[in-house]
Order: sequence, then C-alpha cells, then structure tokens
Amino acid sequence: MPTILGQNQYGKAENRVVRITRDGDTHHIKDLNVSVALSGDMDDVHYSGSNANVLPTDTTKNTVYAFAKEYGIDSAEQFGIHLARHFVTSQEPIHRARIRIEEYAWERIETSDGNSKFIGADDVKHSFVRKGQEIRTAQITFDGEKWQVISGLKDLVVMNSTNSEFWGYVKDKYTTLQEAYDRILATQVAAQWRYSWSSDEERMPNWDKSYAQARKHMLQAFAETYSLSLQQTLYQMGSRIINSRSEIDEIRFSLPNKHHFLVDLEPFGLKNDNEVYFAADRPYGLIEATVLRDGAEPQIPVDMTNL
Repeated sequence: MPTILGQNQYGKAENRVVRITRDGDTHHIKDLNVSVALSGDMDDVHYSGSNANVLPTDTTKNTVYAFAKEYGIDSAEQFGIHLARHFVTSQEPIHRARIRIEEYAWERIETSDGNSKFIGADDVKHSFVRKGQEIRTAQITFDGEKWQVISGLKDLVVMNSTNSEFWGYVKDKYTTLQEAYDRILATQVAAQWRYSWSSDEERMPNWDKSYAQARKHMLQAFAETYSLSLQQTLYQMGSRIINSRSEIDEIRFSLPNKHHFLVDLEPFGLKNDNEVYFAADRPYGLIEATVLRDGAEPQIPVDMTNL
C-alpha cells in the first residue's frame, strides 16, 4: 500500500543557555531551556535523504547561543520571537518555526545582616539561589505572517488550609469517600495562556509585566475563592486573568488535586480536629479545563500542559 508523509518538524531540543548581564559589579541572570522545531519543504529529506533544504540542528543550537549574545534576553517571549523570525525569514524552505522555552528564575542571596536580596549589598551582587516556586514557560510560533505566543508556568504548588468543601457528589456502591465540609485544597498548577497579539502591525505586549500580572491574579483568585470544588477554583482563576488582562484571550489549566487526608488518631486516644493530615502523592484527581474570552476560539493544544 502506498504511503505519504504527514506533518513533520525537526530541530534541536533543550538548549540550555545562561546569559549574564553585567551592570558594573551587579549581575543579572537569565537561565533558559530553549527547544527549536522547524517545518516546511522537507519532503525530499524524508523520501530520498536529500539534505538540500535542511538547516542542521547543530546550527539551530548555535543560533540560540549567538542570539543570547547579540540580542540579550529581555524576556523568554521576546527571545523566542527573535529566533522564530530569524529561522522563517532567513531560510526559504522553512515556513514555520516553533520555539518552546522554560525559564528558571534566580534571586539574590540575602546577607547575614538582613539586607534585601534585591537591592544589591556589596557582597551579594553576584550571588544567587535558584527559586523553587515555579518554572516559567513560553511557546512562540511564526509562519512568516502570523504569530502565536503562549506563555505560562508549571510546578507552582499552592494550598488553602481551609475554605474548601467537597460534598453532594454522585455516589454508587463503589463510593467510599466521605463528604468534607472543611478540607485542605492543594494543587500543582500548570497553566498556559494565549495572547491576542498575532501581527507585527499590532502593539506587542509587555511580556514580563503581563506574566507577573497573570500570575498575581491567578494566585489571588485561588486564595480568595471559597471552593466547593477544584473545578470551581480553576474557573475563577482563569476568569480573573481573562477579565483583568485584555491582552490574554485563552488560558488552559492542568490542576492535579494534591490530596490531604485526615489521619485517624482515635487508636491512640487522640482527637484529630482538622490538624494532622497524610499528604498522598498518588493516585490523584486531575482537573483540566480551558477558560476563554467570550467570542474567542480555543487554540491551545491539549498536550501543552507539560510544556
């Protein structure tokens, strides 16, 4: 039976680049993991092995490092835009570039006398500790005319120690879960949001400000929602971002429920008044959904959650 070639792309994955910007004695760090995927006129290399249209993946790696020097790294999104534009406009066979980026944040080490980790005391201007809160993510796609920028984060662990309930659910003969009227609600947030910006003719968002504000609204909604279900909390988080940030049209969440179960202390003659819990790591409930601006079409792929 004859076969034909379907969708395909190639590139260099997980190029780790650390860019140090030296402002006198004060240093600033950008730490990225950059993956490049290119597609276009690549039939011949698959059918006959001809590399005439193939830009080596080693070249894409070198471009990442060269651009870190030439352009610097203002933000993950801006760096990805520089790369995507370059690959599509400099190589005729390449019609589409997708750049995926993880950013690992660092903060300055505090001095022993309590000086702020951010104002740069003499002995901490070049000393840093990796922040463990979350990993910032970005995916930039360019086809020569239109842009798609999807920003996000993963591994952001949050918890409400009260103001959460779960009851009134369907029960059958296999149901053993007890209804809860005061429970811990915890999750490890993976979220991606899509910007409405798609053309060089439009005003480009301030990527760093938008990320910080989206993260802030996400956390505020999580903290301020009296939750009757994790689904309800997810929707409030997404709605808060959409309603507060006009440049964002769509946000997709993947929220594993990090279950905390009350420990039975009665065998020891002790009463557990919502004080001692067992933190279970698996299995876990997994809640996923997309929140859209009214009238917007969903465009974030389902498999983006583990970017």
